[in-house]
Amino acid sequence: MVWNRWAGLLLALGGAALAEGTGAHSGPPAFLLQLTLLLGVSALAAYVSFRLRLLPIIGFLVAGVLAGPGALGLIREPELIAAASEIGVMLLLFTIGIEFSLERLGRIARLIFLGGGLQVGLTLLVTVGVMLALGRGAPDAVFTGCLIALSSTAIVMKLLGERGETNARTGQVALGILIFQDLAVVLMVLMIPMLAGEGGGLGGVGLALLKAAGIIALVLLAARRLVPPVMEVVARTCSSEIFLLTVVALCFGTASLTAAAGVSLALGAFLAGLLVSESRYGAQALGEILPLQILFSAAFFLSVGLQLDLGFLAGHLGLVLGAAAVIAAAKTVITALSVRLLGEPWSVALPVALLSAQVGEFSFVLAAAGTALGLSFAGLGAQGSGVFIAATVLLMTLTPALAALARPLLARLGPAATPAQAALAVTATAHGLAVAGRVVFLGYGAHARLAARALSRAGHPYVVVTRSPDGPSELQGRGVAVLIADYTRAALLRELDIAAAQAVVIADDDPETTERAVQVLRTVALEVTVITHAPTAEEGLKLRGLGAQHVLSPRHEVAAGLLDLLTPAEVSRGHLARHLAAHPPVALSAEQQAQCEHARASAGPVTPEADVCLACVAQGDTWVHLRVCMTCGHVGCCDSSKNKHATRHAQSSAHAVIRSAEPGESWAYCYEHGWTK
Repeated sequence: MVWNRWAGLLLALGGAALAEGTGAHSGPPAFLLQLTLLLGVSALAAYVSFRLRLLPIIGFLVAGVLAGPGALGLIREPELIAAASEIGVMLLLFTIGIEFSLERLGRIARLIFLGGGLQVGLTLLVTVGVMLALGRGAPDAVFTGCLIALSSTAIVMKLLGERGETNARTGQVALGILIFQDLAVVLMVLMIPMLAGEGGGLGGVGLALLKAAGIIALVLLAARRLVPPVMEVVARTCSSEIFLLTVVALCFGTASLTAAAGVSLALGAFLAGLLVSESRYGAQALGEILPLQILFSAAFFLSVGLQLDLGFLAGHLGLVLGAAAVIAAAKTVITALSVRLLGEPWSVALPVALLSAQVGEFSFVLAAAGTALGLSFAGLGAQGSGVFIAATVLLMTLTPALAALARPLLARLGPAATPAQAALAVTATAHGLAVAGRVVFLGYGAHARLAARALSRAGHPYVVVTRSPDGPSELQGRGVAVLIADYTRAALLRELDIAAAQAVVIADDDPETTERAVQVLRTVALEVTVITHAPTAEEGLKLRGLGAQHVLSPRHEVAAGLLDLLTPAEVSRGHLARHLAAHPPVALSAEQQAQCEHARASAGPVTPEADVCLACVAQGDTWVHLRVCMTCGHVGCCDSSKNKHATRHAQSSAHAVIRSAEPGESWAYCYEHGWTK
């Protein structure tokens, strides 16, 4: 199996590394040189693609062709690259799964089973019919149909992501079809030995399918019951290392489990993404895994290019071009027809068809298995494998150009396509967070918390992105949109379209995190208003140098300063101050009032001035517990805190009685008489 081959390769590499590390020779291990070449070629391909304004996919494919054994011969260990490419496909499908919850997947079930079923079924029928008419054998005809029916999930989803259409109707339909193709791979892998006259017959196929269905059901059950609480425990460690290791373990573990049941690694990785998406930490997991996904996806596209033999292409150019043209035309027509039968307009059917007019990465796996058993592509015998690989690489390379034909072709269709053309550009709000025209808080520390409540009272819409698992519970209880994610990652800020925000408030408790967030934000959105807080004058200068327009000092209250910047001039400061009073009045009980004359004089009710220790906020400090003065409503931190502001206030003002300001607590204390009740 593919997974066994990959695992065996890693063990072999590990053994080789150990043997070379304990040997008496000098110089780097052979596999390290190949990995270095892989990374170097990938970086160069990405840079050239950027300079030529091409998608990185094209650069990686072309670089693979040039660096492979059929050209310059820079990379001579294709097995190593193939293993890395399999991880790349897994991680790509894992990130797609994170972005699609089970609920969203349920909403496109019709697209998966009806749309995907039509596309795969019609492609098989047409291919087999044509092959039989040309006198090819039935096994080779069915084998060819299986190879052609699949499209590249990696390339299609990468292109949709580059164009911002993953969540558009085009992306939804394309994903539904691609998911069904990945499901169909399970049956195709089981069919290949049967086509070659081997295997366990229909009974063996049925048993394998039942086992695969059981594994998938187990994974989906874990998505609801097991993974969310595990992610909650891991997130509360506030350790990015533990979080990343857990996420990668879930991805690889689920993929291994499904592969053991005969399901593709990619489909298992997609299911693992669904597991994570059912927790509150999907966006954070996406940010952590994205750098790995980019690295290994580059390996996948390079590995595709490595398989092309330029000598074979030159000697069979006409046959390769003819095969590529027939495959592209047939798949475009069949896919467009399938999507139209779903009731979708041409503005969706044509882009999906052109995106899918190539052959998928899993077709290489099927081709290798079938060729080893004596099957051949299109009944071409020994040269069938070479023609298939060359045509596939060519089509993958041309996919962006084919996809770009959708708009001019739709324009030629005229008014019939006009009403639904908006579907090409309609996208859902990224991660369910609408930031356009709103204040966006990156971080939810003490300053941000106070400022957010002030905005609520002033009627300003805002959203929050935080890495803390505690803040969302409070915010969602007040109806505020909140996302748990790492806001120091540029990819997340681009997905949120942070440039469209009214203002961005970065007031993290950690100064280093604030600096990094400002720096990353300025690489994504140059013009957006950035408001932040600095504990010292030096820190303020540094933040201004990084691009923050408004840096509020410890003496300038963040909430009032923020409202000064965002509210009309006619709103008075007294009005703004009243917005900070968020809690209902509190009073002492009759039993507490009976304790002493101070309690009777301070019976209340009084209104707490805030739900934070304002003195700590001004100093950039944190507190342990909050106490409210029953004479004036001052809120200060307890004696377990660093600054003991509640006691300081009582001593300086001669206000003797305080009451706990913590949720669920109502006890009171008198400094003069020392009682607690």
